[in-house]
Parts: sequence; structure tokens; C-alpha cells
Amino acid sequence: MDVGELLNYQPDRGAKRPRDSEDGAAGREENSRGGKHQKGLSSRELARLREAALEGRVDARDAEDLTGDKKMVLEKLMDQDGEEPEAELVDESSVKKMILTFEKRSYKNQELRIKFPDNPEKFMESELDLNDIIQEMHVIATMPDLYHLLVELNAVHSLLGLLSHENTDILLPHVAIAVVDLLQELTDIDTLHESEEGAEVLIDALLEGQVVALLVQNMERLDELVKEEADGIYNTLAIVENMAEFRPGMCTEAAQQGLVQWLLKRIKAKMPFDANKLYCSEILAILLQNNDSTRELLGEMDGIDVLLQQLSVFKRHNPNTAEEQEMMENLFDALCSCLMLASNRDRFLKGEGLQLMNLMLREKKMSRTSALKVLDHGMIGPEGADNCHKFVDILGLRTIFPLFMKTPKKMKKTGASEREHEEHVCSIIASMLRNLKSQQRTRLLNKFTENDCEKVDRLMELHFKYLEAVQQADKRIEGEKHEMVRRGEILDDTMEDEFYLRRLDAGLFVLQLICYIMVEISNSGISQLQQRVHQILNLRGGSVKVVRHIMREYAESIGDGKSEEFKEAERKRIMDLVDNF
Repeated sequence: MDVGELLNYQPDRGAKRPRDSEDGAAGREENSRGGKHQKGLSSRELARLREAALEGRVDARDAEDLTGDKKMVLEKLMDQDGEEPEAELVDESSVKKMILTFEKRSYKNQELRIKFPDNPEKFMESELDLNDIIQEMHVIATMPDLYHLLVELNAVHSLLGLLSHENTDILLPHVAIAVVDLLQELTDIDTLHESEEGAEVLIDALLEGQVVALLVQNMERLDELVKEEADGIYNTLAIVENMAEFRPGMCTEAAQQGLVQWLLKRIKAKMPFDANKLYCSEILAILLQNNDSTRELLGEMDGIDVLLQQLSVFKRHNPNTAEEQEMMENLFDALCSCLMLASNRDRFLKGEGLQLMNLMLREKKMSRTSALKVLDHGMIGPEGADNCHKFVDILGLRTIFPLFMKTPKKMKKTGASEREHEEHVCSIIASMLRNLKSQQRTRLLNKFTENDCEKVDRLMELHFKYLEAVQQADKRIEGEKHEMVRRGEILDDTMEDEFYLRRLDAGLFVLQLICYIMVEISNSGISQLQQRVHQILNLRGGSVKVVRHIMREYAESIGDGKSEEFKEAERKRIMDLVDNF
């Protein structure tokens, strides 16, 4: 890497989305929350610049290419070249000294605040000194193996104490934001992975000090109309994301410390779309992943209604930017997560979520793909029975079957694959066949008899399409298994799981859904449907035996996370359908 590249190098801090570039459109500049990158250089970049300056590896041409912070820093470092032949080493001794200075300044500031509570001028200087030492402590982020010193010397406790300052004078937000910036850099996910031991100690201390509750309390006091404070909120969310990625188990605790409530409030705030709203949607989706207690908490806070209200904007209008589209997808993901919990299905039904998703399917906007996914989550399993009946009542069959008959060409624009679309549609129809009773079930089955059973023809077309794809995958897997046996390798459970995942990727689950629909309509008592299914199977060289084999495999894998009684009853029901096929 030459000097020019070195000086322009921006380390990847593990951000989950690309931030706006410096030369981006002026209109988006206001919305960009570049976190610590916007405020200046990270401690690692400073170290690189210092090294380049000390070794005299910067020529005039490289210096001309530099702008802003980097140029200023480099000039300062070049000036110091003669005086400071060696960069200051960061070791245990210097870190201890830095922490001691921080503790002294923190104590002095606290003392003056107590002594002169109504006279900020008296403690203004001490607060500026405190701010300076917090900035200097960023260098500790380059040495995660020394994080234990922050805990042992009580610095973590003191830093968290600064977040809960009770005074609200003009300088306070600056100190709190400085602490947030420091914590954001200390918890950077790449840095945490450099020293697992140091990271564990730091994260333990932060969680013990109720860091999330303090961060939420601090965000409540920040004014997003002030750019620095808006950046402070962005960096606060980055701390939560870093910690959640390093220790997913903390999500439940974070949600219960007021974070979910704050996120919902921020998402529904009547403010222009910006990077903070996008980040809030992402953090919310992360907190809800595989977490029933957070899903229940969100449901109790009327969060389902908040999500539906925010998504209703996109029923007739596409998102204006790629970032807004990302936020829309995050909110849909959050809604899908919530619908994994039975109690939220009822809230979704009462909040007219089905009507909104049905409208989205009809409007043919970008939201259509995700609306289909939400309907799938809302109607699957026995908990989806009420939603299935309501979907038929609101004339949802008129919407879903045209999507079954023809996969829209616009799917690719939204980043969804043809297989995903067909999987969701088939899953919705399979859920309705499983859950519908009486009149609604009759209306569904009548759809298959319309226009000379055209929907059965389409079903069989999909059957052979996915059967061929899965058979090709099976052939490749069998070849690999024979090769492993020839080499004397043992086929363990891990390999078997990998092979099963590859079969699913090839379309096994969609094939299972299609076969389920085939056996359900063949057992419906409408002879016309059974005759058509078998007629097409015979015409195209298909086999009832193959369909039965697929359904047995499906029955074996059904009901993950369900009770043993449910699994057994469902397997028996499916095998009865297969025996009568």
C-alpha cells in the first residue's frame, strides 16, 4: 500500500450499511450520520498518520491530495516530527495513567458541580478538561487486551455515571456524547473479536452497569435537530448493535430496559426520513429475532399497530431511496418476527393487518413481495386459522390466485427470487387448506375447479419444475457421498445437515408444499380434482409413489418447536391423506 492509499485508508468498522460518501448529494448530507467517521479520525487512523509522518514517507504530491481533518492532523504531526522522534507507546502503564487522569478530572468536575450547582461557569473548565481526557481515551480501542484495566480501575462505572448526569446545562450533552463516542469505538465488533477475553470483561461490566437503560435515558434528553446530538443517537444505536452481535443473549435485557419503547416512539415520530430512523428499524428487527419475550413486549406496547401504520405509507407509494427501501424491509422483517408469536397474530388481525397486506398485493408496488411474506407468517400453523378465515372473507382469494398462476416479472427489482415468491404463495394456499372450515373451505376448493381446473394444471407444472430441480440436487449429493466413501471419509451429522440444506436450497420445501396441496385437493371429495391430478401425473410420467415418499419426508420434519402431541397428530393427519391419495 503506497502512502496515498495509506492516508486515504478508511478501516471497515463493521457497519451494516454503507454510509454516504463525503462528495455525496448535498440533500443527503444532512441526513447522513457518519458516527465517529464524521467527527474526525479514529485512533487507528491517527496512529497510521503519525507513523507515516515520522518516517518521512509523505511527499508534496500526496499532501496535496489530502483534505479536511487528515490534512490538519498530518501537518500537525509533521511539525512535531523534529520534537517527537518516536510515537508514544500505548502500554499498560500509559493506559493506567490515562484512566487515573480521567478519574481525577471526573471527580473534580463532580465536586465543582455539587459546590456550584447554579453557576456553570465555575465548573465549565473542569468539564472541558474532562471532555479532553475522554477524547484521549479513544486510543485504548487499539488495545482490546487492556480492556480489563477499564473495569479493574472503575473507569467503566465512572463513564456510565457521566451518562446519568442530572444537570442539564449547555455543556452536559457534549460530555455524554463524548462518552457515547468512546463506548462506540471500544465496542466496535472487529475490535471485540481481536481479544475475546478483553471483550468479555468489558461487555460484562457494561451490562452489569445497566448500560442500555442509561443510553436510553441519555437519548431521551438529546435533540436531533442539533447535528452533534443526532450523531450521538446514531452512535448509541451502534453500541447496541455491536453488543448484540457479540452477545446475542443481551437482546432480551436491552428490550426490557426501555429500548423497544424508545425505538417505537422514534420510528413513529413525525420527522423526515433520515439515517437514524433507518438504524432504529434495523435495531428493532435485530432485537426481535428468535426472541419471544421481546415479541410479546412489543405486542403489549401496541407495537403491531405502530409497524402497520408505518408500513401503510408504502401501499400506494414506493420508497424514495434505497435507504428508505431498506427501512421498509426492516419493518416488514420485524412484523414477520412478531407474527411467530400466537398472541401477536390476534393483534395483527384486529389491527386490520390482513386488509393492508391484501391492498399491497393488489397495488403491485415494491411492498408486494414483503406483504406476501407477512401473510405467510400470519396464516401458517393452527395459530393462523382465524387469519385464514378472515383472508377469505376480505376476498383475498381473488388476490392470491393470480399470483399463484403467474409469478410477476417485477420480482427481481425488489431483490426477491422466483422461488421465494412461489414458496410464499404455495405456503399460504397450503395453510388455508389446513385451517379453513365449512363455507370458506368450499370457496377455496371451488377456485381449483374454475376454468377447466387451470389451477390444478399450474400446480402440476410447478410440481414437475421443482421435482426436477430436487432430483438433480439429489444426484449431485449421491455422487459426492460415493466419492467420500471411496476416500474412506466418514459421513457425519454435520455433512448430512449440509446436504439437507442444499436440497432445501434446490427447492425441496416448495416441492413438499406443492405435494401437500396435491394430496389435500385429491382428498377433498371433489372427484374432478383427484382425476385431474392423477391424469397429469400419468401423462408426464410422474409417480404416486414419488409423491408419497416426498410427503413422508415432509411429515417427519414437521412441527419444529411444537409439542410432541401436536407433531404426532399432524403426522398422522398427513399420512392419512397420503394413504388415500
